[in-house]
Amino acid sequence: MSGGGTGNPPLSGYRLMWMMVLFDLPVDDASRRKAATDFRNFLLDLGFSRTQFSVYMKYCSGKDHVKTLTNKITMAVPQYGDVKILSITDKQYENVVSFSGRRREAPAKNPGQLALF
Repeated sequence: MSGGGTGNPPLSGYRLMWMMVLFDLPVDDASRRKAATDFRNFLLDLGFSRTQFSVYMKYCSGKDHVKTLTNKITMAVPQYGDVKILSITDKQYENVVSFSGRRREAPAKNPGQLALF
């Protein structure tokens, strides 16, 4: 049996996922600025990396991992503003085309090792 004898199928680009959190949060007063900062820090504490302003991404081991993170994020969403959570397979993420200015960037590399807890 593959998957290290655990009964789980081996990891593949179709099981591994990228999770993206996109948000627009108001920062028009001190309490809302604090809520936005707390939310960004919460995502960082979960292991997300900032990809662009108000766009954070994390490499996940599969749909169960995405579901667990989605539940945690749901509990931390600020009272005001908009938050979107998007998940795509690693194979889909391979098709992302990125530019910095007019210069096309090399395709993103997967993390060297996926930490499973």
